[in-house]
Amino acid sequence: MPKSKRNRPVTLSKTKKKPGLERKGKVVAEIKDAVDKYSSAYVFTYDNMRNQKLKDLREQLKSSSRIFLAGKKVMQIALGRSAADEAKTGLHKLSKFLQGNSGLLFTNLPRDDVER
Repeated sequence: MPKSKRNRPVTLSKTKKKPGLERKGKVVAEIKDAVDKYSSAYVFTYDNMRNQKLKDLREQLKSSSRIFLAGKKVMQIALGRSAADEAKTGLHKLSKFLQGNSGLLFTNLPRDDVER
């Protein structure tokens, strides 16, 4: 017997779907603002990062830095994938390092303080 075409699944969930494209566009805009606001940008990688350690790191760098953990393609688009569409000169070179579990750190701190 053929399936009835009238039977449609009805979701009983009250949660709304998050608009993915709008959120990704917002992240791209925030990264581009951070490029203008901060003097240095770093790419870092992490494995099995615990939430508490990340929280402590964000708290330490709260006043002088900004950390972005987003999809690598979204971050690559924000920085620019080629010299033609980069946000600032030379930033497209950073997008090549965004592989695996990686994030962006924008800061005004000197290099020695960041590496510590």
